[in-house]
Amino acid sequence: MRLRRMIGVTAALLVTLPAFAGEACTAAACELECKCAPERSAAAEAQAPGAGQSSSSMAGMPGMQRAPASGMGSMSGMNMAPTNFIDAIIAHASAGTTVEPLSTPHDMLMTHKGSWMLMLHGTAFVATQQQTGPRGGDKVFSTSWFMPMAQRDLGPGTLTLRGMFSLEPATISDRQYPELFQVGETAYGRPIVDGQHPHNFFMELAALYDWKIGANSLVSFYAAPVGDPAMGPEAFPHRVSASEDTLAPLGHHLQDSTHISYDVLTLGYTYKKARVEFSGFHGREPGENRWTISTGDVDSWSARLTVNPLPNWSGQFSIGRLHSPEALEPDEDQLRTTASVTYNRPLAVGGDASWGNSATTLIWGRNFTLPGGEIYNSYLAESTLKFLRHNYAWTRIENVDRTNELLNGENPLPPNFEEHFLARIQAYSFGYDREFPFISHVSSALGAQLTLYGKPASLDALYGDHPLGVLVFVRFRPTPTEKR
Repeated sequence: MRLRRMIGVTAALLVTLPAFAGEACTAAACELECKCAPERSAAAEAQAPGAGQSSSSMAGMPGMQRAPASGMGSMSGMNMAPTNFIDAIIAHASAGTTVEPLSTPHDMLMTHKGSWMLMLHGTAFVATQQQTGPRGGDKVFSTSWFMPMAQRDLGPGTLTLRGMFSLEPATISDRQYPELFQVGETAYGRPIVDGQHPHNFFMELAALYDWKIGANSLVSFYAAPVGDPAMGPEAFPHRVSASEDTLAPLGHHLQDSTHISYDVLTLGYTYKKARVEFSGFHGREPGENRWTISTGDVDSWSARLTVNPLPNWSGQFSIGRLHSPEALEPDEDQLRTTASVTYNRPLAVGGDASWGNSATTLIWGRNFTLPGGEIYNSYLAESTLKFLRHNYAWTRIENVDRTNELLNGENPLPPNFEEHFLARIQAYSFGYDREFPFISHVSSALGAQLTLYGKPASLDALYGDHPLGVLVFVRFRPTPTEKR
């Protein structure tokens, strides 16, 4: 019954998308049409009444370049691929203010209403997880995020309004799904151990304003009662290199856990291929109530440098101080440092831009506790390969520090508990899925993932000799093109 309800909720949302998709296109599809038929498109534009005016207004949207295509009322006449770093920032196809390589594909539904450009993208998984060992668990659950966005010119710059929502508070029971060796955040006064918390219903509510100064400079403002400060790489639910892996990395709380923060203010400046950002935000992590928006003082800060030297490359370095992030350790701050690099390469075969794509990300994250001076490191390498149009294969390899919180499990912390380094854990994940036509304008895939773990022998009594996890899932993603 639980599985039926989850599939029903997900399907009910997704079956409403074809109406929105009537005037939609992907960047890859638009670019391919423009390259393949410039003469035909120019002729159609000349013959279509009012076509020139419609195309011109769309071409004026930030981050978009007019292509010599049909000029009809649909978006099929537009090349939505950003041509430079500043255009990619203004397009805001990523979460928060993060930016991926310019060549990164983004499946989204897009349409033009008056002076507004409207966009929608997201992903939903319905999964069952089975794990071995004394601490292993099993569960049927669903993860999801949906991001609607509206954008228009306003004054000398561009205004973007964006929301991001997740149904996980309803589709992940008991405030967690099983994930061996995972730690971070609390629920009902107890630490979450060997489990991953759900995302909030309100993942982001943000207003962004970008002001282009000359040809090479951009000043950006970001304000969000709940949003993503300038800290860490693109969060795992949105990374192109993790598009098919619904499980959170074990290093999540040393790398990108601030992607849902409260009272976020960010100022950014971009020059050519480099960007520097500064953020203030409330440092406390969400609790077990995932349906509300909390508020608090702007007591934490972060700074990030992002560089996109080439269309297929993006890197970032960030540092921030999080004030009292953990509810069970209110007197402890964290100094977090992260660095990451992403390489994305489209794989076009015979002129077919949808044939495949390869994306790889390397991440290092470190937490330094204050006071106390404990240092915890995490390392991640992940890669996703799309091939033969409908097939995905991926891997994620991690090496992370874990503390004596693992020994306590989900029991209440004992009085005067002091957290210290315990062990370094390795995780090796391998997965595959295949797309099948199921719902119009929705990419539907059936897949599976295997995760193997490495640990010291001292943890055998808690986790068994060779713990592992198996995940089987159905994945849904709105797409403006039919999958055949």
